[in-house]
Amino acid sequence: MGGAERSARKRRQSQTAGNRAPAVAQHKSADRKPIIIGVVVVVVLLGAVLGGVIYTNNRKNTTEGESIATSQLDEAATSAAGADTAFPVKRDDAVVVAGKNTAKATIDVYEDFLCPICRGFEASYGADMERHMAAGDLKVRYHMLPLLNERSDPPGYSLDAANAGLCAADAGKFPEFHKALYNAQPEEGSRGWDKQQLAKLGQDLGIKSDAFKSCVESSKYNGIIQSHFEQVRNTPYLQQDLGGGQQGFGTPTVAKGQKVVDTSNPKWLDEVVGGTS
Repeated sequence: MGGAERSARKRRQSQTAGNRAPAVAQHKSADRKPIIIGVVVVVVLLGAVLGGVIYTNNRKNTTEGESIATSQLDEAATSAAGADTAFPVKRDDAVVVAGKNTAKATIDVYEDFLCPICRGFEASYGADMERHMAAGDLKVRYHMLPLLNERSDPPGYSLDAANAGLCAADAGKFPEFHKALYNAQPEEGSRGWDKQQLAKLGQDLGIKSDAFKSCVESSKYNGIIQSHFEQVRNTPYLQQDLGGGQQGFGTPTVAKGQKVVDTSNPKWLDEVVGGTS
């Protein structure tokens, strides 16, 4: 092979390699396109999901609460109008005392307005307790506690409701307010009634004073309620068997003196009033 022929062959190889390089680079660029597009799609979808969650939560905390207030709370106020209030009621620090001082039996009822078992207890025994209080046979000391305060969305309903209960006692409408809150009890984990709704409920029950509204919206009694709750939950005779070798405090709990009453006995109230429990 002559020198001229070898030079021509080298030029052809060089041109072939040069033409092949852009093709390889172009192929690598094409390989990256699906990855980039995939990442963009994921980001867009994630943004849509987060936006939906934020929108849902915002809607849940505004419009849903307003629509419930005009239905369930109004109905609760109407249904509570028949509460028997023919007995004295007063607030004693963080406790509401209902019934005559001359009553032969006194019990302490520990409850949480978000507690579904407390609602069942009120439905089963509330009217009978009111009847005995009106007859002068029974005095009840209501302890409204924020045991389930973290179980509403947003947290805080148990404490807000307990504070509103004390405010209602100051305004002379505790039996009606107490009954109405159980009639309109929100589910655990759901949105609880806010302070404005609690104030409106009191107004619907006939509380006209600005002092009540201010008491509810300013959380006037939150401090004494929380202090009282700490005292109650650490009271030895209120500790009960929770199973598995554990003891603790729960709601509802009924005590007479320093003895917890067995409310699983359907005749417990008659026995308490009759002096046998």
